[in-house]
Amino acid sequence: MPELKTESAKKRLLRRVRKQRLKYITILPSLVTILNGVCGFSSIIFASRNEFGMASFMILLAMIADMLDGRLARMSQNTTSFGGQLDSLCDVISFGLAPAFMMLKVLEFELKLEPVFFTENSFLQRFIWLAAAAYISCSAIRLARFNVENEEDESAHMSFIGLPTPAAAGVIVSLIIFYQKYQDTFPVLKAVLYAMPCIALGVAILMVSRIRYPHLVNQYLRGKKPFGYLIKVLLLLVFVCWKPEAALVLIFCGFAASSFGKWFYTKIPILRSHTKWLPQAEQNQ
Repeated sequence: MPELKTESAKKRLLRRVRKQRLKYITILPSLVTILNGVCGFSSIIFASRNEFGMASFMILLAMIADMLDGRLARMSQNTTSFGGQLDSLCDVISFGLAPAFMMLKVLEFELKLEPVFFTENSFLQRFIWLAAAAYISCSAIRLARFNVENEEDESAHMSFIGLPTPAAAGVIVSLIIFYQKYQDTFPVLKAVLYAMPCIALGVAILMVSRIRYPHLVNQYLRGKKPFGYLIKVLLLLVFVCWKPEAALVLIFCGFAASSFGKWFYTKIPILRSHTKWLPQAEQNQ
């Protein structure tokens, strides 16, 4: 009998705690998170009107909001489970649904494809649709897994398991921006359109993989760094100002390919003896 009373008291306490959590939320980080979702929704609206420049800009703005909300919550020491769940829901819109929808609309517009799937369409149209569906599914799985495995401690945010959804969205968006800018100058860039579904499938697989990706801000910009880091960052900023479209492709595609390249390098038996320059944690992946 005493054990039953104890269990009943614990359940009542847990219910009171849960109700208490729902009563209090952090206003500023939550507003920034909602801005992230609104930007993703706006991107879908612009893409539906074939305004791909504005659609891409809204996803980039959503990335900035996504970086700020978590930072604001940790700086104010007000990280909550509510904020984490809200962030993932908005990320699904901005970095899952919006990039996949924009990819569909860009390919339909540029390749003059019919926007209907369940008809007598070509293999290319069906493959594009399936690639977009796989991308959305993997982004949702990636975010759900992150919610389960994530720790609210700032020290735990030094790396990610799997490609982060903003980076995956950045790969697709940067290629679209690059194509829109230079399609008249370099007609060969039309090949980027045909490769886009395969690229979407590739980043989708990277999102649900166990490959470790670094947190760029926490690992390379925080704390004291060698003088060479400052030179590299300045050169990168100059490149961004000079050729922003090419810089976006270099940043996002390079980030997505870098950790995969290191992981693949360590998996080749012949080259394993030459991986002493890699960190021990990456060698053991």
